[in-house]
Amino acid sequence: MPVKPLIPLASRSTVSLVKGENRRKLIFDALVGIDADLKPALARKKYVLIKVNMTSVTNQLASTHPDTIRGIMDYLAPRFKGPVIVAEAASNDTIVAYDNFKFNPLVAEFKSQKLSLLDFNLDGSYVISPTIDGNAHFTPCRIAARLVDTDAFVLNACIAKTHNAVIYTGAVKNMSMGAPLRTPGKVTAAWSDKRRVHVTPNQMHQYNLFLVAQKLSPNWGAVILDNYEGMEGNGPTSGDLVPHRIAMASRDYIAADRVAVEALGMDANRMGYLQYCAAVGMGNYDLSKIDVKGETIAAVKRTYKPSPSFERQNTWDGPLQPAPAGGRG
Repeated sequence: MPVKPLIPLASRSTVSLVKGENRRKLIFDALVGIDADLKPALARKKYVLIKVNMTSVTNQLASTHPDTIRGIMDYLAPRFKGPVIVAEAASNDTIVAYDNFKFNPLVAEFKSQKLSLLDFNLDGSYVISPTIDGNAHFTPCRIAARLVDTDAFVLNACIAKTHNAVIYTGAVKNMSMGAPLRTPGKVTAAWSDKRRVHVTPNQMHQYNLFLVAQKLSPNWGAVILDNYEGMEGNGPTSGDLVPHRIAMASRDYIAADRVAVEALGMDANRMGYLQYCAAVGMGNYDLSKIDVKGETIAAVKRTYKPSPSFERQNTWDGPLQPAPAGGRG
């Protein structure tokens, strides 16, 4: 059911929605569409932190493409002289992802803009965000400290996809699940605080994403959703390609996700964590308060096939379900 806002925003939000046949130019054009919003915010920061989405370290379709970074750097070139840090805390090995997806050559390619790559897990610095386990008990979650560094302009670079646990993943999900840390290295993690966010039953998935987002949101800069190639079905890592050829950009992560949900032909009322975020004033989820620049949603809309587990996920607003042994799934 729809979640009513407790603190509706007085201000409106702008989302740039563009279509094109070249990914790099598509990303550039989407950011140019919100240039008036971005430039003053960039001017107040000492560096740009591009939070990428390495959901898989082997499947490029599931993860941020290097041409997405090129499009961002093209936009930044005349507007911000650096430094720029590309960063992630992957569930597997972030460094392997950088190697597999050919991110390492970007460092030399954009040397003049002082581009570097960072693994949050290896960096190791963190702050604490509250989460709850399957029995609704408090569990402290370690999240990357860089994401709350007030000197950083946090630019979220991700993909809008179907999801096998929370129905949809995009701007907010990339930040909330990319922030928790784990033991670094190539061996099986001794601990992973991502498990403190992803618990069962589904109510906890939705609510924990909201809790981490609430911790991070004061430092959100902008988001770019790259759906040049989207993913449907068994996302976020094993779904099928959708040649959508669109991108969305906004300073409001919630508004960007709302436009993406509509463009993917999904039911906006089924996204619990996004409605929770909007309910406390973290962004606009109400389409009547979102100005879409460029393409219309109707012109680019496609209906993405949902996850095979959609019906199970769709219980997030129902009664509390029994937790598994140990309190987490």
